[in-house]
Amino acid sequence: MSKSKEVMLNDDIRASEVRCLGDDGTQYGVISRNKALATAEGLGLDLVLIAPDAKPPVCKIMDYGKFRYQQVKKQKEAKKKQKTIEVKEIKLSIKIAQNDINYKLKHAREFLEEGKHVKFRVFLRGREMSNPNAGKEVLERIWPMVEDLGDRDKPPMFEGRYVNMLVVPKK
Repeated sequence: MSKSKEVMLNDDIRASEVRCLGDDGTQYGVISRNKALATAEGLGLDLVLIAPDAKPPVCKIMDYGKFRYQQVKKQKEAKKKQKTIEVKEIKLSIKIAQNDINYKLKHAREFLEEGKHVKFRVFLRGREMSNPNAGKEVLERIWPMVEDLGDRDKPPMFEGRYVNMLVVPKK
């Protein structure tokens, strides 16, 4: 857990009165902080501040070490279930020959079949910057060749010295 989500425990709690809950769901009601601490110590557990903004603040008697362990375990489990998206980039130029396009498209088709996103980039050099539509034309020429395997996420767009087009695999 990060420092911003740090929880106040036992003697760090400064409120004079707290609404106290037990680990098993029992409600102790509104009692003094000292009495809540004594109850927690008697059970061998920690007094944890749950809702500091409530009137009076809400505390729970629990085993904080076990609680923290379970939270970290849940976060790791959620991280495992996340799906990472891999984006493969294919660089082209305005003066690209058809056989070079075919070679690069063969790789793009493989990537799309594997479920990866493909970003086509046409780099504009020198005077090519004055005519970015030429880069868009190259991408529009490529699109029909990969249309059967993917969907166009974005149409060809001019960004800096590049004209980009993102193709995502069909579901």
